[in-house]
Amino acid sequence: MYEISNTDDIFKDAQNIVEQTRNYAYQAVNIAMIQRNWLLGKRIADEELQGENRAEYGKEVINRLANHLTNLYGKGFSKSNLYQFVQFYKYFPEIFHSLGGKSFTLSWTHYRTLLRVTDKKAREWYLQESEDEMWSVRTLDRNIASQYYYRLLQSQNKQEVKDEMKDITTPLQQDNLEFIKNPVVAEFLGLSPNADFSETKLESSIISHIQKFVMELGKGYAFVARQQHIKTDVGDYFIDLVFYNYILKCFLLIDLKTSRITHQDVGQMDMYVRMYDNLKRTEGDNPTIGLILCSETSKDMARYSVLHDNERLFQARYLTFLPSIEQLKEEIELQKEIFQLQQSNDAPTKQ
Repeated sequence: MYEISNTDDIFKDAQNIVEQTRNYAYQAVNIAMIQRNWLLGKRIADEELQGENRAEYGKEVINRLANHLTNLYGKGFSKSNLYQFVQFYKYFPEIFHSLGGKSFTLSWTHYRTLLRVTDKKAREWYLQESEDEMWSVRTLDRNIASQYYYRLLQSQNKQEVKDEMKDITTPLQQDNLEFIKNPVVAEFLGLSPNADFSETKLESSIISHIQKFVMELGKGYAFVARQQHIKTDVGDYFIDLVFYNYILKCFLLIDLKTSRITHQDVGQMDMYVRMYDNLKRTEGDNPTIGLILCSETSKDMARYSVLHDNERLFQARYLTFLPSIEQLKEEIELQKEIFQLQQSNDAPTKQ
């Protein structure tokens, strides 16, 4: 079970014992957690098939089960967690059978992160790379958010993309145990299929081509500026793209993020919109609109950030690949749900 031998140094021997037993305990708990979540997901999925109206029946089952398990065992069995367990089982139907007799390197947090990837080929690739390269959760999260798989797939110079990823994620590897068209598809933005698709080049390409895309997509748009400099008493700021729509009579600010949307991104765009209204908006102009263009949008941001119930701030997702019809349908439904959450009055109001 353990590879422990005595040396002349009791301090190193003691450290070796502690670390090996700790890692063994971590692995045992990790495998048990993955098994538990998979088995719960399978049982719930099996139960859903019992109901005549499967969607409604499944929703009712999860609501009742979440309350029951929470009363018995406390936190960890919320409705959202149970939905994740079902998705885990459906995305990885064979994984439970592969746990025995295997050196298991990925944690439940790895798998929970992989659940964000709806493309089966991409998800399986991220899974394999995580195991082979021993990616930390933070590395996996960042690579998914920056669409590393698709950029690598479309790049002629793959080594450049790999090297950039390794340079960026090296600090994350220190702990291996741990009203706008939507989505905006990169190919529609004019990105060349033989681009190298590093994150730096991707950002530059999108900014370069979104100008033409917006001008062709919507009526009344006029290009104002790229990387517009706004100087304030607290520092200098640069807005990626600025348009003016003479039909809506308002400015449109676009800020590009090559990662998943964060609270910081939302706060920054909210600041940009307020600053632009104060410094650039003239009499007769309607309030400025802000769009955060990112690799992954978020339901929680729509519910709980300043995006909620805000008619001037929006999040939109871009893709670096042309999706299939099914992927596009799924993406459109997801973004519709996010938009409805943002505009819904059901989310908590701010005090």
